[in-house]
Amino acid sequence: MQHLGPITGQERLRDRAAHALRAALIAGELRPGTVYSAPALAAGFGISATPVREAMLDLAREGLVEPVRNKGFRVTEVSERDLDQFAEIRALIEVPTVGRVARTASREQLAALRPLAEAIVTAARAHDLIGYLEADRRFHLDLLALSGNARLVETVGDLRKRSRLYGLTGLDERGELLPSAQEHLELLDLALAGDAAGAQACMARHLGHVRSLWARTAPGR
Repeated sequence: MQHLGPITGQERLRDRAAHALRAALIAGELRPGTVYSAPALAAGFGISATPVREAMLDLAREGLVEPVRNKGFRVTEVSERDLDQFAEIRALIEVPTVGRVARTASREQLAALRPLAEAIVTAARAHDLIGYLEADRRFHLDLLALSGNARLVETVGDLRKRSRLYGLTGLDERGELLPSAQEHLELLDLALAGDAAGAQACMARHLGHVRSLWARTAPGR
């Protein structure tokens, strides 16, 4: 598995291992429902089991894996029902919030998000899935943060972690990732124009688009 190669460099081994494990999850190299042991993964990385075990515990706190006593960690399975529920909750929260932000945030606050929106598109063009996810996460959460509701941002952040376990590799290979990335620029332009209704419609369409793309990449599809 290409994302489970040797780990080198000065960054903390725990952080490097967590980054590599996330990449393997996104690429589908670590399969939902499968149990992986820290020593076995560590052997692939060429490091000791301790930082890998610590990294897996970090992923467990994010809901990406779950500990299995005396065996290792099982990659969390996400069903179609789970995805539907996550998407429904996100739409209930994010669509009206984006409309409120478009009405109340300053142009300076919104304009500050453009580098992130552009970074999403750049990462999609470069097939950089980890970079895409990070820029996408920061854009959405920073945009919602302009509402002033930290609990709302925390809730959406948790939903995002639990729903993004697989699929981006397939989207990228089919050329469907870039159009989704470009919707962030459209959303930002609508908010900058003060078009609350347009921003809400764009966010609803974007979330629906993302949900339909995830459905086509769910296990067994």
